[in-house]
Amino acid sequence: MNRTLLALLGVLLFGAAAAQTPEPTVRLRGTLERVEPTSLVLKDRAGRRVSVSYGNDLGITEVLPIDPAAVQPGAFVGTTAVPGPNGSLSAVEVHVFAEAARGRGEGHRPWDLQPGSTMTNATVTAVEPGANDRAITLRYKDGEKTIHVPNGVPIVTMKVGDKSLLVPGAKIIVTEQLRNGQPVAARVSVGRNGFEPPM
Repeated sequence: MNRTLLALLGVLLFGAAAAQTPEPTVRLRGTLERVEPTSLVLKDRAGRRVSVSYGNDLGITEVLPIDPAAVQPGAFVGTTAVPGPNGSLSAVEVHVFAEAARGRGEGHRPWDLQPGSTMTNATVTAVEPGANDRAITLRYKDGEKTIHVPNGVPIVTMKVGDKSLLVPGAKIIVTEQLRNGQPVAARVSVGRNGFEPPM
């Protein structure tokens, strides 16, 4: 194989590897101030006013509370948790995925809601009720976690939303992605009537 062919093969392999590497994402949480034709303006949790551009492919997801009984064996859920006593994990929220989204983001990883928080997307295999919380066992392809869900923790689900939800005062999470080196809003999670997405 000559040098030209080797060089071409190297470029193709590098390109394939690069194509499989997802662009990094950043989540911005705050209150929507206004919607402009090509951007969203929000006030983030630190009180800073941030403008984020968006395109025609902006995904909008409504986050809404549901009956806590939806967290049951067989459900595919995600949960943000923080370290509890003796190395345990304590849920800050639990979101129940629609069946069509089963397997999305499966696994256990760090999360950026607050220092030390994690996200676990997995199937519920057991629910053990207690006086002040429930212990749920979550199984994913590489392992298993038991997470304590205190009474009163938000239990939510998500459904496809539209721009009618993007009104001043709405609580939102913007998932920002670099595209051609520029930050762009790829997705917005939003609550209706002031409800704050808890994740």
